[in-house]
Amino acid sequence: MSDGSVGHGRRVPVGEVLLSSIAAVSWALIGMTGVAALGLHLLGADGTASLGPMTAAVVALGAGGSVTPSGDLSAFGLDGAQTETALQITPLGVGLVGALLLAWFFLRSLRAAGAVVAPAELLARAGTVAVLFVALLGGLAWAGHDVITIDGGSLGLDELPGGAVPDDVEVPGLGDIGGLLPDRLGDLADANAQVGFTVDTVPTLLGGLGFVLGVLTLALLASRRTPLPSGWTAVHRVVRPAVNALVTVLLVAVLAGFAAAAYAMIGDDHPKRIAGAALLGAPNGVWLGIPVGLFVPWDGKATGPFLQFLPDPMDDLLKFSDDPVTLGRLAELDGRVWLLGIAAALMMLFAGVLTAARTPFVRERGVLGFAARCALRLGIATALALPSLVWLTEVSVDASLSVLGIDAFDSGIELRGQLGMALLLGALWGAGAGAAGALLACASGAAGRQAAPSARGDTGAGVPAAVAAYAEAAGETGPYRPGTPFRPANPETNPYLRVPDELRDPGPGGRPGPRPSGGSRPPAGPRDPGGRPHSPGAQPPPPGEQPRRPGGQPPGARPPDDVYGAQTVIGPVTPSPRPGSPGRPPRRPRPSQDGPPPPPPDELPPPPPPRAPGGRR
Repeated sequence: MSDGSVGHGRRVPVGEVLLSSIAAVSWALIGMTGVAALGLHLLGADGTASLGPMTAAVVALGAGGSVTPSGDLSAFGLDGAQTETALQITPLGVGLVGALLLAWFFLRSLRAAGAVVAPAELLARAGTVAVLFVALLGGLAWAGHDVITIDGGSLGLDELPGGAVPDDVEVPGLGDIGGLLPDRLGDLADANAQVGFTVDTVPTLLGGLGFVLGVLTLALLASRRTPLPSGWTAVHRVVRPAVNALVTVLLVAVLAGFAAAAYAMIGDDHPKRIAGAALLGAPNGVWLGIPVGLFVPWDGKATGPFLQFLPDPMDDLLKFSDDPVTLGRLAELDGRVWLLGIAAALMMLFAGVLTAARTPFVRERGVLGFAARCALRLGIATALALPSLVWLTEVSVDASLSVLGIDAFDSGIELRGQLGMALLLGALWGAGAGAAGALLACASGAAGRQAAPSARGDTGAGVPAAVAAYAEAAGETGPYRPGTPFRPANPETNPYLRVPDELRDPGPGGRPGPRPSGGSRPPAGPRDPGGRPHSPGAQPPPPGEQPRRPGGQPPGARPPDDVYGAQTVIGPVTPSPRPGSPGRPPRRPRPSQDGPPPPPPDELPPPPPPRAPGGRR
């Protein structure tokens, strides 16, 4: 295609689709692997096990997979101790990097396809990306298994003075067990704990398929300038402005979370741990705080040492109460929590303003109609987005230790949001923010200013939808792409729209009549043998007599004062002789407006003599 447009007659470019899909999947997995490995290294996890299998397991978790940890413990010569662990958490920092890279390369390949993409080509590109991603994720599932061995001697228990411990030993979840321990703990140096983890292949493949399809769908709905099939024009105008606004504010919130982590690193004793935790879980904390700030209640409980991983004051709330976690109850423990609600409300207002700025504004429908449309669209988008955030940020970790079948230690954390309330509150917050943002945008003049050409009705860069539809139906394209005219056609300013004089009827006196407006031809109707329109009251000429024009002139004769078609040049033009040539009088000087004319050259005074050297004449 010479101009890059795509029609129904274009075949799917198999080679280009395959190369672009390989690039998208490769860069996405490279980015996820790099973030996971760097985060684990900063946390110091590579000191207890091999970094490669742990990285593969974290990437699988970030792509929606599942990991099953297990282990056993041998101490005091007993082999009956076993650990049971259940883990359900998604490192959204890893998944977000992969999603951004995957979406960017996929959308870039669609934009190179043309102004309108065929449905077959869209399905081919999305399907190829999904198949390649799931296939490579299966390789990570095969590599993501390892065993972590913890030697009791590395704990330093045998280096205690005398091998003794204080009488009061507090163990979270068990209380004071100092009286239950022997006087010497040297035997614990021989204790070995093995904790293994394995990536579940089938759940990981299914989760990876859902991950890649969700990312591609969200990318198509959020990108305002990516081409879509010709029948999806409503998506450009109705869906994309609201979805794009929500995605924008969520990404900005994640950037704010990274900035807060960078500020927390200043002056901390372990800045690497904060950086590693931010790389892996900053989106988890930010997207957990947004539903809490929008008053979505959460059901949670935490026991044992896992309480230390919760932010303050949520750890204190879950330690002493089993009631739902809400913004008001957190604010009772720390009044600064209300700032979280204010930030979430401002974020939604910003999303409403962005929706209004990127939605085409039609003045005929009025400001209130525009605000109602923005409220409806953003309300539906937020009603779907808020439960998705609640589902993504759910946390469930449970660890237990049993000795000879008797539970000796149990610790865990569980935090789940109420999806029904998230759906309802999302619709209310979205509708309110959409209406308020639309009114602010109309008052400031920003309504519709950032609307994409496809949302205004153009399918590409300056190509009207009707022209593109005609070219697509005809299967013809070329280098000439006419733009939208600024004003309607006018024959008074465009000579190509005027009717030639030979086709116009003569007016009174035999002259051509006035030019019809709009460039239209003379009206059709009954005409006499001379070709003139027959008036209702006129009598036709007798048989055998030539029709005569008004004024008694026969057909073909011109009136005396008609100069139409007369010659403009009487004869050949002879060149005039040059000044001073024979037969031509000398040129007379033209009078000057500032005084008398200058004298002839022979009457001018002689020039002064040249100055002598040395300044003397």
